[in-house]
Amino acid sequence: MDLKFLLLVTVGLEILCVVANGSNLVFQVERRKTNLSGIRDHDDRRRGRFLSTIDINLGGNGVPTQTGLYYTKIGLGSPKKDYYVQVDTGSDVLWVNCIECSRCPKKSDIGMDLTLYDPKGSDTSMLIACDHEFCSSTYDGPIPGCKAEMSCPYSITYGDGSATNGYYVKDFLTFDSVSGNLNTAPQNSSIIFGCGAAQSGLLGSSNEEALDGIIGFGQANSSVLSQLAASGKVKKIFSHCLDTKRGGGIFAIGELVEPKVSTTPLVPNMAHYNVVLKNIEVDGDVLQLPSDIFDSGNGRGTVIDSGTTLAYLPDIVYDQLIPKILARQPGLKTSTEDQNFHCFWYYENVDGGFPVVKLHFQNSLSLTVYPHDYLFPYKNGMQCIGWQRSVTETKDGKDMTLLGDLVLSNKLVLYDLENMAIGWVDYNCSSSIKVKDATTGVVHTVGAHNISSASNFLIGRTLAFFLLLTAMLNIFFI
Repeated sequence: MDLKFLLLVTVGLEILCVVANGSNLVFQVERRKTNLSGIRDHDDRRRGRFLSTIDINLGGNGVPTQTGLYYTKIGLGSPKKDYYVQVDTGSDVLWVNCIECSRCPKKSDIGMDLTLYDPKGSDTSMLIACDHEFCSSTYDGPIPGCKAEMSCPYSITYGDGSATNGYYVKDFLTFDSVSGNLNTAPQNSSIIFGCGAAQSGLLGSSNEEALDGIIGFGQANSSVLSQLAASGKVKKIFSHCLDTKRGGGIFAIGELVEPKVSTTPLVPNMAHYNVVLKNIEVDGDVLQLPSDIFDSGNGRGTVIDSGTTLAYLPDIVYDQLIPKILARQPGLKTSTEDQNFHCFWYYENVDGGFPVVKLHFQNSLSLTVYPHDYLFPYKNGMQCIGWQRSVTETKDGKDMTLLGDLVLSNKLVLYDLENMAIGWVDYNCSSSIKVKDATTGVVHTVGAHNISSASNFLIGRTLAFFLLLTAMLNIFFI
């Protein structure tokens, strides 16, 4: 059977912790299980969705062969109605399908009925006009032909050809706020988001991965995270810990108190979470690479992206890395599955038979990738290598380095936009972390969750809440 039909896609993050009005906001997260339709195909679509990018219950598993799509249930409007939206760390705009959308899916193969947002059905809904400050700032100035009395439009085209178009509205977003250790209470805040009037491509024709929309928590002013921060309700800091061992994990927006995490600077003026990768070490040996291979200029550098399943390296890096990984097993017979994956039969403990890979970043921060991270089981004992050749070029035609869940899972990853830094530490994602209330200074404990086993909405299926980000900016416009 083709590997494409056996590989499961793992997307997105899982728990978000937000600090609102001095408390942490919580969304329960769930991952959607789908048929194994090709990890690389999924990642291709996710890379094409790069748009420009807090305690939440988490569900799912990042193992490639246990695929998923992460989403959350949010409340919009007054009275509140629930909507299931995909979450992405790399996107900005929150949008949901609206009442006038004729081609929007009405049913999802994930297992839930979909809901169309009706601005007229909410007592707190307000249309955003072309002369609204949000509109002009989002488009860096007035939109030609868009008059003051007209609705401010939005239009997003993704790398797979799908597109969403509509207009901006303002309404209440309802979420769970952390009120104490492992305790929450509902809160809301006015948020500007997209009302989807027309969808095309897979967004309009497929029920397989259909959801009510996408929520983004990127760096742009239009993101939910930035809007909450601008209103003084949150700090632009969040953390996630994706658990591939037990499923679920942790995700929180708010100042991380414990554990302590060392960081590396984010490359400024980038649409995504770009960092400076210095070199790669395999089994104690540093790969001999050109000094400029990981340069961060002209949109290059290394992107940290929890919305991508695998890890993608420039050809010259990949061609050195794979032989180094296989060097401990000189008699191993490998085969190429699905034209992309190096696979082999191996029945012993992979951590004892293959080397650790270490990625070294600016400020002496390293990221350790263990064999059980970069190898995944397939076909009764066959193992496949998750490292892949980069298929993405930057504006100057260079290969991009893109690090997804393959290297991020089972680590607590901190995104500190207040100080423009990102960091990580190996961590037990089934445990807990501590975050500080931005207003009171009180420290709260945020625990791990695996809502796939606790969901009241589906039995035998997986569903629940999810918060945070993934819809990634198309930084690959050439």
